[in-house]
Amino acid sequence: MAAGSEATTPVIVAAGAGGEEGEHVKPFKPEKAKEIIMSLQQPAIFCNMVFDWPARHWNAKYLSQVLHGKQIRFRMGMKSMSTVPQFETTCNYVEATLEEFLTWNCDQSSISGPFRDYDHSKFWAYADYKYFVSLFEDKTDIFQDVKWSDFGFPGRNGQESTLWIGSLGAHTPCHLDSYGCNLVFQVQGRKRWHLFPPEDTPFLYPTRIPYEESSVFSKINVVNPDLKRFPQFRKAQRHTVTLSPGQVRGRKWQEGTQLLLLVKRRMDFGGRQSTRVIFIKVLFVPRHWWHYVESIDPVTVSINSWIELEEDHLARVEEAITRMLVCALKTAENPQNTRAWLNPTEVEETSHAVNCCYLNAAVSAFFDRCRTSEVVEIQALRTDGEHMKKEELNVCNHMEVGQTGSQNLTTGTDKPEAASPFGPNLVPVAQRSEEPPSERGGIFGSDGKDFVDKDGEHFGKLHCAKRQQIMSNSENAIEEQIASNTTKAPSQTFISTDDLLDCLVNPQVTRMVAQLLIQGRSL
Repeated sequence: MAAGSEATTPVIVAAGAGGEEGEHVKPFKPEKAKEIIMSLQQPAIFCNMVFDWPARHWNAKYLSQVLHGKQIRFRMGMKSMSTVPQFETTCNYVEATLEEFLTWNCDQSSISGPFRDYDHSKFWAYADYKYFVSLFEDKTDIFQDVKWSDFGFPGRNGQESTLWIGSLGAHTPCHLDSYGCNLVFQVQGRKRWHLFPPEDTPFLYPTRIPYEESSVFSKINVVNPDLKRFPQFRKAQRHTVTLSPGQVRGRKWQEGTQLLLLVKRRMDFGGRQSTRVIFIKVLFVPRHWWHYVESIDPVTVSINSWIELEEDHLARVEEAITRMLVCALKTAENPQNTRAWLNPTEVEETSHAVNCCYLNAAVSAFFDRCRTSEVVEIQALRTDGEHMKKEELNVCNHMEVGQTGSQNLTTGTDKPEAASPFGPNLVPVAQRSEEPPSERGGIFGSDGKDFVDKDGEHFGKLHCAKRQQIMSNSENAIEEQIASNTTKAPSQTFISTDDLLDCLVNPQVTRMVAQLLIQGRSL
């Protein structure tokens, strides 16, 4: 080995909070990790739980070789900033291979291929919500490269996971997921997450247009909000974190955020040895936390899995109610123009008869679950405008008529607060009083010094092929079309169908309707 060069293979060791070291030790056993996930009510970073996952090496170049020649659907959006969200209904779509994506992303002079109409300096591309079971349908062995069993979910791997590949500026509009909680592993590049707690829902101006089963969108572009139109957004509690893949840094770390995976490299000069800290992280997003996610590096790759929760049984009733109302009103308004209100993740609008079947199936499933479980936890509605207080609903024993003839729907008291699980291996995502500066500019010169800021098809979606929308317009026409779609603001002088729907399918309203439906029925 030449003088001054490093050894070829690092030795991975783990250090406990007191600094002790032991090879290949993860900070949490699966049972403890699951206990944290099922009880934690704020976003947090798990440190060094995935350092041995083969999926750590799944950068875009590697995936392009694995998926050689496979056509993938990319969502195309504009890098220019507007106060109006770029919903999926306002974007264009391209079918391309990962090789073609990487070529376009690196070579701005390229004028051929499926991305030829999109100037790399003006547009971003996003292959989002790509389920492993469809993407790797002929390479199922690769599912084992992802091991969510380390977090206490035996047998859970890539088969229950989703892949995300994007370019600089690619993002997901602010929304909350109706079902489950979320675990996210950043493989390549960095993504900035903007998160807001469930009690901020009134300040996020929720909407179900575009309609997508299991997603509630915000009318606000949270990174460039129109505060004149949405003044209540000032009250929202923004939490931010930049999620990045494994990084090697100096031995010194900030007290309270030391991470436990170390990389030892033996240097060939003077027999000296250098030990560095490597950060390997998984983001936990609790149930019903709003999130806006943006790619802030030239290429980003992420893997996630939505974890089912007990509360999902009632949430499916709420979603069935929402589907019925949205489809009924929007198809009556304009039967021929579903693309304007139906998200591309939905194949087509469903009939009223089908939606009735969905609702009855959801209610039946809820009661089936009640028969096998004494206590079902739900989010009980608070009508005074305060945040929703988590209570216990004893469905089997307390849904009965009392002496006054009324039914007792919500009973129980708050559980005693448990000791904080946070420490060097579990870092909370901090709240920010102001929005962090945008990193879209000068991203290539970044030194990557933001592990966790020191200040700080979802599994419920229909599993189906998305409709192909390949655009062959000239670049100017495409740019004008997207700009037009994303800058129109509704008139304030009349009540539209969408205005009515936003009230009828507000999450608080559908929760109340679902509870009333269940309250009127018995086991």
